[in-house]
Amino acid sequence: MRLTDRFFNVLFLMLFSIVTYGQHGTTDSTTSSKMFRASVVKIDITPDNSQNLLGYDTRKSTGVHDPIFHRIVALDDGTTQFFLVSTDICLISPTEYDRVAGQIKDQLGINPMNLWWTTTHTHSAPEVGASGLDKIFLGERYQHNVDAEYTAMVEKKLIDGIREARQRLLPARLGIGWGFSQANINRRAKNINGTSSLGMDPDGPVDRRIGLLRIDKEDGTPLALIANYPIHGTVLGGPNLEISGDAPGIVSEYVEQAIGVPLLFINGAAGNLAPIYCCYPDPQSGHLGQFCVLLGDKILDGNRKISATTNKVILNSGSLIVETPRKHGLSWPSDFGNYTRTTNTGINLVRLPIRFLKINEDIAIWSAPIELFCEISNEIRDRSPFPYTFYFGYTNGWLGYLLTESEYNFGGYEPTVSPYTPGAARDLTEAVVTYLQGEMRTHITDYQGTKK
Repeated sequence: MRLTDRFFNVLFLMLFSIVTYGQHGTTDSTTSSKMFRASVVKIDITPDNSQNLLGYDTRKSTGVHDPIFHRIVALDDGTTQFFLVSTDICLISPTEYDRVAGQIKDQLGINPMNLWWTTTHTHSAPEVGASGLDKIFLGERYQHNVDAEYTAMVEKKLIDGIREARQRLLPARLGIGWGFSQANINRRAKNINGTSSLGMDPDGPVDRRIGLLRIDKEDGTPLALIANYPIHGTVLGGPNLEISGDAPGIVSEYVEQAIGVPLLFINGAAGNLAPIYCCYPDPQSGHLGQFCVLLGDKILDGNRKISATTNKVILNSGSLIVETPRKHGLSWPSDFGNYTRTTNTGINLVRLPIRFLKINEDIAIWSAPIELFCEISNEIRDRSPFPYTFYFGYTNGWLGYLLTESEYNFGGYEPTVSPYTPGAARDLTEAVVTYLQGEMRTHITDYQGTKK
């Protein structure tokens, strides 16, 4: 990209963020007070018939090892309502998110800015919706038809769950904290010939922090827990044909039994992070249950250390589009027009939507529809002015792997399923950090809802 193109892209991002930030103030008709309220809903989406499983090569399920769910948290500060969904599936297309978010806006009046649909990235769950960019890279896996009936069921239960969550809002308190787990490992194994392949690299970059948000009822009893941790849902490998939430699902159920309320597992920058036991043919050989100790107990430890909560909560949501050059010669889905642009000089760009949620003055959450390498989110967290900065991955769709520039030199699987050039990591990092350090900090709201 020429220097002038990059300059105008950065200028565009700055102007765009000024326009799109500050969704605080979007009032729903159901909002009645300035009191912080919250709710949680858990809905079973386990199919009762055989389904095509997403992840690895094409294969159909023969049974169910553990059920899969939508888990939905609603937050309401008296002015803004925000909905976070965690679904036990591998991924969805951005157009699937756009379509469902459009239905929710039509039926419930919820601004898509305030609706984040994340997936846990288990590779042992059914497909939902039509394929997108994944079909460009891995077309041989998508020669079959999508199960429209199952997709419709998942979508309906999601919409019904959000409606129920809004109806069940009650006075609440919010707490924040960190945990730590060594349940993941870098999976970019380096070979003696200077290449990389899927495996294990104990010396490679990792992110082992667990970001925790706890929601309590006004009387201090628990209502829901949100745990943010990066790990591929690949304890179970391709030979496994049983539906499963994999490590995220098993851990969620374990923690829920311990605390008595739903846990939303939100995956992080897991693009180059595997579980320490990976790709086994069945739960027993993959030590799937041990992740209850490796990760589940660490979530519980972190939760116990959250000692302070508050009912004074202000939510601000925002977004920006990061534009970065598209890999030369890469074809593009015909229905992905919102996610690409061609410059006057003929450069094809990926338009990557980034979402932000600021909670009070110390919590910043950002999300993207990508499989991000952990070094990128680590750097952004280190440079963020907010003491609690979380990255929610696999959110509102999937636009491929986004890896660091240096990792392109080693080749391997991830660069082949990335639509980006080596400069994308820098484009994304600088745009997000600039937003966190600038626009996001300038919109400070006091507890009465007045902008300073």
